[in-house]
Amino acid sequence: MPPLSSENRAPGAAFLLTQLGTHAARRFAEHIEPLGITPPHAGILRLVAMIPDCSQQKLATHLGILPSRMVVLIDEMAQLGLLERRRSATDRRNYELALTEQGERTLGEMRLLAATHDASFLAPLSSEEQETLKRLCQKLAIHHGLTPGVHPGYKSL
Repeated sequence: MPPLSSENRAPGAAFLLTQLGTHAARRFAEHIEPLGITPPHAGILRLVAMIPDCSQQKLATHLGILPSRMVVLIDEMAQLGLLERRRSATDRRNYELALTEQGERTLGEMRLLAATHDASFLAPLSSEEQETLKRLCQKLAIHHGLTPGVHPGYKSL
């Protein structure tokens, strides 16, 4: 391999983060494919389970996506038997999103697959290195104003 010059120097950290992030996202999609869901579905399942009184509007705002796109995603997930719309107990004009029994099972299976994916992806690092990497990535995410726990890819759906 020729020595690195200013024209062919090693890639910077931002490139490496993009390279690793893209690879991790593809591998995650492969891991959850047997569940019949996509990464956007996975994130929505997780958030519906976490957000009290979760409505389509609240979810669209949290994810930063157009409400019309949110409707399409929720319709897909309802057809898969993962989510249902229920009248709000506090405001009958609104609907809340709820996981179905199938949605709860899928979420549980997805969490196991995500943990396996995470462990496999980070396997070359020691526990201490993994914690350091996580802290540094969190620091960067906060600095850049990213919504915690939300993949920025939702904004381009």
